[in-house]
Amino acid sequence: MKRFALIAAALAVFLPLAFSQSKAAQAPKIQTLIITGQNGHDWRGVTPYLRKVLEDTGRFEVRVTEEFRGGGPESLAPYDLVVVNYFDKRQPALRWGERADNALLEFVRSGKGLVMYHFSTAAFDGWTEYEKLSGANWRPGQGHHSPSHDFTVKITDPSHPITQGLKLSFPQPNDELYANLRWQPEGTYHVLATAWDDHSRYKNPKQPIPGPGKDEPMLWTLEYGKGRVFATVLGHDIPAVQTPAFVVTYTRGAEWAATGKVTLPIPPEMAK
Repeated sequence: MKRFALIAAALAVFLPLAFSQSKAAQAPKIQTLIITGQNGHDWRGVTPYLRKVLEDTGRFEVRVTEEFRGGGPESLAPYDLVVVNYFDKRQPALRWGERADNALLEFVRSGKGLVMYHFSTAAFDGWTEYEKLSGANWRPGQGHHSPSHDFTVKITDPSHPITQGLKLSFPQPNDELYANLRWQPEGTYHVLATAWDDHSRYKNPKQPIPGPGKDEPMLWTLEYGKGRVFATVLGHDIPAVQTPAFVVTYTRGAEWAATGKVTLPIPPEMAK
């Protein structure tokens, strides 16, 4: 009788735990769409890695479209998250079109997530709502970088779900450090991390670079309607999207944008 009582007690402890773990394992994956197909950068090479690092977490199921022109609400309806890796090269023929534009805006407004990746901040010059979505944009005469080099990313908000638990600084090797972007009004975006733009690296600057340097935002977030946007200007090329700095911040930023929470673990080399 005593033996049965012990077994019953053990089952009372372990069965709920097993059920909880099983339920977590069966949690729906974040349905994600990467929009690409045009860019001034190597979108064909980089996009598979943007997909892979998300799927490697086990948290995302990712599809890719190389043609969003003519898309609409039905194109985005199955998804929780959109990652934009697109630049229209300032050519009217490469604009998505009003229906697709409005579909993306409504997608985010309704409470879904958006990741703005690297040079997508340069897309759609003159589209005011896209600029609001971006927080900051590379625009003609405003936006530059020195030659790719090693630099240090510094966390400015260690309490945000994306950055909580990360080291306060970490290296990003041989990447572009975006600077002098055109920003939306202060208070409409929230900077998570910066990097020091050393002005001595510019040999023939075409834009003003007063002083020895400046801390430039690398990661930021904003809210748009009920939705969340995570922006990263890290990750210029294939090696740069495989660094610990990029992978950890991109995946955690994507999860936050889609859900408002971050459950992904931090690898030891990136943890405090």
